[in-house]
Amino acid sequence: MKQLIKVKSDAYYDEVVAIRRQLHQHPELSFCEKETAELIKRVLASKNIEYQSDIAGTGIVATIKGLSFRAQRGTSSANTIALRADLDALPIQEQTDLPYRSVNEGVMHACGHDAHTAMLLGVALILNDLRDHFSGTVKLIFQPGEEKLPGGASLMIKEGVLDNVDLIIGQHVYPDLPCGEVGFHAGPYMASSDEVNITVKGRGGHAAKPAERDNTLLAAAKIVLKLSELYPENDKSNGLLAFGSFIADGTYNVVPSEVTMKGTMRTFDENKRKLLKDNILMIANNVAAEYGCKAEVVIEQGYPSLKNDVELTEKCVALAKDYLGDSKVKNLPQLMTAEDFAWYSQKVPACFYRLGTANSVKGIDSKQHTSTFDIDEESMKIGMETMVWITHALSQ
Repeated sequence: MKQLIKVKSDAYYDEVVAIRRQLHQHPELSFCEKETAELIKRVLASKNIEYQSDIAGTGIVATIKGLSFRAQRGTSSANTIALRADLDALPIQEQTDLPYRSVNEGVMHACGHDAHTAMLLGVALILNDLRDHFSGTVKLIFQPGEEKLPGGASLMIKEGVLDNVDLIIGQHVYPDLPCGEVGFHAGPYMASSDEVNITVKGRGGHAAKPAERDNTLLAAAKIVLKLSELYPENDKSNGLLAFGSFIADGTYNVVPSEVTMKGTMRTFDENKRKLLKDNILMIANNVAAEYGCKAEVVIEQGYPSLKNDVELTEKCVALAKDYLGDSKVKNLPQLMTAEDFAWYSQKVPACFYRLGTANSVKGIDSKQHTSTFDIDEESMKIGMETMVWITHALSQ
């Protein structure tokens, strides 16, 4: 079976690279992935792979049913395995010299979703050719809008993409690992992500007349200070809270009537997530009141934490080692970054792992969400083969 997978991967590799380059050259923002969806449908239709489209807008779900000897004898597998790739690009102006660099001004595949989509299409082509060798059903989820709240995953779930699904697997490019390696983390892996908006309101006025105004700026500064003392950045055990925007639009002798702050909060635990929200509200209100001001707190709920099912992840690690070799499979630390794959992981057993894409010899070492991001395309071969091997083994 390993040899069959390698042969098929070799056969489709050039096509998958061409797909990735086409997508990279024509990136589309979240929930606007119309050309991307059309390309996916053309590839699936060319191999008569069954699919449904227009899910959560531009989403597509393809279905491949295994035809193993066990299934032919009438004993069906219990497993329906979902595999997911995201489609959207980012609002970044590309600054690479790639011959297939983005032609869409200010839009770039700077997170590798072009590779995710191309690889999942490659996986579909391989599994379709090898459907006599596995049982059960494979759902291939091509998902829009990973980069934008509420996340395309949540919308696709509402439209039933996880109905009858027993487990789900996701693969994400990772420039922190070299091409040829994959990485896993069992248990809580990526943090929840919520957007914190605090506005301190009071009487604005002349800086030299404190009796006639409130000190909104001092109140806002103390809120940030007290929260940072309660949640220091060097101790993430209770979550992470960081502010990236503090706007007090006054001047030398004018104290403004409003000061606004924007930040992010991250946790791996839903109870700590709630406690963090409660503490932000309490501290903001109490401190503002000390200065005769009022605080308005709006916390926009983002993605939940991403939980890798321990049993499933351990199986995937063992299968990856069996296919790639022990030295090519790494244990990864938790990440404070967020991913909307987390919505799937809250519903069914999930494994979200990383595919190494860096190659320092080729000068491919830029990080994701930067204008110079790229991948070593050889990694896509490894990504396709690993995902097919894991899917085949878990379907038995």
